[in-house]
Amino acid sequence: MIAVLKNMLSHAALMNAGVIAISVTALASALTAQFVFGLQPCDLCLFQRAPYVITIFLGLAGLFFVMKMKKPKRAAATVFLAGIVFCIGAGIAFYHSGVEQHWWVSFLEGCKISFDPGDILKQIEAAKAVRCDEIPWADPIFHLSMASWNAIMSAGLGIGCFVSSILITRKANGF
Repeated sequence: MIAVLKNMLSHAALMNAGVIAISVTALASALTAQFVFGLQPCDLCLFQRAPYVITIFLGLAGLFFVMKMKKPKRAAATVFLAGIVFCIGAGIAFYHSGVEQHWWVSFLEGCKISFDPGDILKQIEAAKAVRCDEIPWADPIFHLSMASWNAIMSAGLGIGCFVSSILITRKANGF
């Protein structure tokens, strides 16, 4: 089983295609939650989508490198960069999860509340309908929000990409 996993992780084209597939699926899930189930995203939710868009382009570049140029080391570099981007996405999602849990206040103006009496009316008038510190949906088993699940998934994807880039490079070097 471990040999099969190692073989999959060392396959440059498969891993870049996987980065694309996972990123497209994550974006499709977010858009489905928004447009089919009516869960409107806050600003931090929208920020969490950006890493997936970036990793789609990195995956496409990696496929180009391995399929057209026959350069698996460059494809390994795109997988590594995707790992960095996934980890940045995990950081954004963790930050959002912390805002939802009221561990800290959001840096975004539309997501934080001021208790200054002079600012309250201005904030109410300028407030968006969706706030970053409210959890619109949590799974019924673990009670984790979408941001929490995204943090866990993105961190795992980042680690998987780092391991994969090492294995792809080792395979390209004949190890």
